[in-house]
Amino acid sequence: MATFEIGVASADDVARMAEWAADEGWNPGNTDVLAFQAADPGAFLIGRLDGRPVACISVVRYGTEFGFLGFYIARQEIRGKGYGIKVWNAGMARLKGRNVGLDGVVAQQHNYKKSGFSPAWNNIRHEGAPPAMPPPGGVTLVDARALSFDRLAAYDRRFFPESRDQFLAPWIALPERTGLVAIENGEVQGLGVIRACRAASRIGPLYAASSGIAAALVSGLATKAGATGVAIDIPDRNEPAVRLAEQMGLKPAFETARMYTGPAPAVEYAGLFGVTSLELG
Repeated sequence: MATFEIGVASADDVARMAEWAADEGWNPGNTDVLAFQAADPGAFLIGRLDGRPVACISVVRYGTEFGFLGFYIARQEIRGKGYGIKVWNAGMARLKGRNVGLDGVVAQQHNYKKSGFSPAWNNIRHEGAPPAMPPPGGVTLVDARALSFDRLAAYDRRFFPESRDQFLAPWIALPERTGLVAIENGEVQGLGVIRACRAASRIGPLYAASSGIAAALVSGLATKAGATGVAIDIPDRNEPAVRLAEQMGLKPAFETARMYTGPAPAVEYAGLFGVTSLELG
């Protein structure tokens, strides 16, 4: 009789999970897993069938009331056999009592609804080569690593429901990525991070006080990283963000539904031009 066991993923397992995500066409960043593990080391679960990894999930705890679920993958050869739902149940048990968010691919959204998730908005990935766009007058773009981390963390907190310092620090500073901050009159007015991926370089987060600042960040990040193509997961509830992507010639390529088990968190959606990660929120 086959033996199925679920346990905390090792570093090698988390790297394997990223490869599985790439197989699904999700285009994870080359060094994302290093920041993911820093966020909550016990959050990555792997299911093994007779010792062989076949399914996984990530269930990151943020603060005391929020959690985010991602990396829910069952390998093709074991789908429909009940192993995936066992991993799902183990993950949801780890987040019991919290408002849980996820980005659901189209094929799974009906199952997520059965588990108590409700759609809040859609994230539409836009891809392409952005044009050169200078910052608005009075705005300067500076390397994110040149600012104190406290300032960056406080700014990020305006757009995310809990503090996530352990994740944010490596997310900005890891190799193969660049972060830029928009400064106006000494105040932070925007933040963007670009990271090398298997396909188009992904930008996230992308926060900005205006469409002009967001455009300058996208252009500046692509130039700094030498990226010929970028991808941004844009919340469709921010209509100016969607219009900006269209104006910059970026085309829709992939879509997920942001879903929660409770109310959508109260954050500054008007400044959210691109989500950080479909895996960790």
